[in-house]
Amino acid sequence: MNILILGSGGREHSLAWAVLQNPKCDRLIVAPGNAGIAAIAECASLDIMDAGAVATFAEEEAIDFVIIGPEAPLAAGVADRLREAGILTFGPSAAAAQLEASKSFTKQICDAAEAPTAAYAHFTDAAAARDHVATQGAPIVIKADGLAAGKGVIIAETVAEAQAAIDDMFGGAFGGAGAEVVIEEFMTGEEASLFVLCDGTEILSIGSAQDHKRVGEGDTGPNTGGMGAYSPAPVLTPEIEALAMDRIVRPCVEEMARRGMPFQGVLYAGLMIENGQPRLVEYNVRFGDPECQVLMMRLGAQAFDLMHAAAEGRLAGAQVNWADDHALTVVMAAEGYPSDYAKGSVIGGLEACPADSFNMVFHAGTAAKDGKITASGGRVLNVTARGASLREAADRAYGMVDRIDWPEGFCRRDIGWRAL
Repeated sequence: MNILILGSGGREHSLAWAVLQNPKCDRLIVAPGNAGIAAIAECASLDIMDAGAVATFAEEEAIDFVIIGPEAPLAAGVADRLREAGILTFGPSAAAAQLEASKSFTKQICDAAEAPTAAYAHFTDAAAARDHVATQGAPIVIKADGLAAGKGVIIAETVAEAQAAIDDMFGGAFGGAGAEVVIEEFMTGEEASLFVLCDGTEILSIGSAQDHKRVGEGDTGPNTGGMGAYSPAPVLTPEIEALAMDRIVRPCVEEMARRGMPFQGVLYAGLMIENGQPRLVEYNVRFGDPECQVLMMRLGAQAFDLMHAAAEGRLAGAQVNWADDHALTVVMAAEGYPSDYAKGSVIGGLEACPADSFNMVFHAGTAAKDGKITASGGRVLNVTARGASLREAADRAYGMVDRIDWPEGFCRRDIGWRAL
């Protein structure tokens, strides 16, 4: 098969790495890709937000299967356009992608499906939102309703902080994503992520992970797109996972189908777990980043077969063959991230890092210049390893981090600390 992956981050590098291990893959193109992806696959200069251009490219290159990595092209209807062209696609329609693109839509689905989640209110007016916070008190959670690249969530410890977040969002801090705001009760417990493949009808769990959103060690400082992750998540026991599937994911998927917008792709359920009971924090409609990296490390070649089955509506007979292993990824970011950071610094030492089924440096924000790898984004590398235990995976990952020569970069040294 000829396969096209859309995206340019560490998530897409790990998807490409897993797909290439499958014998069904004859040719792999990633658009637009990055320096790390270019070392293992063809990269194409393509505007992945232009559905017509993507469909035309796929037809010209005789693409058999498209895997859409990021959320923005999904929300923009790229999967719909590809399906109209008769091209098999992994990823939900624009209508189904509202589960990530609109926090208020997700809350409506949860209400209809009776799926446990945080109490909430939805606002299109800053004054009304401020009044609500004044009545409810803090801590409280303020969310931009639309897509904000994983950063539109503020956990406000005080009413003043919440009011400031509301003013920022309605003031345009997150662009159009903050034109509407959802305010939720603050849920206590431990967070974990459950990844579920859907084919419109059937669902299949393909693993759990925990990520570290905050920039500083001990989970302190501002939220980021994710500073590291590990899989499996020990807090998500088989019993709790079964509850999450039966009470949250399945009823929501059934409600989506009932509304004429069946969900096909991967559903990332962010869960808050307390006293053995899961509640939904949010849905994403794509693999997490950096959670995808640890899932792909553990799944390997079978990841392609599972995504292919979901796209073709064949999940009823599918199953995941898990090894009893662990994976951990450490994000190396540019100094200053998630605020202002410089681009263009040279990264050395990558050739000293092993690249095999137990150790991989997935590239996120990198470019190749004059034969050297340079930093082109905020999150730049995902140093990922697998081991028989989480400790072994962590030791391997940090062993690679120590070989990388990049003075302008930094990482957290405590990824996996809760489980370890």
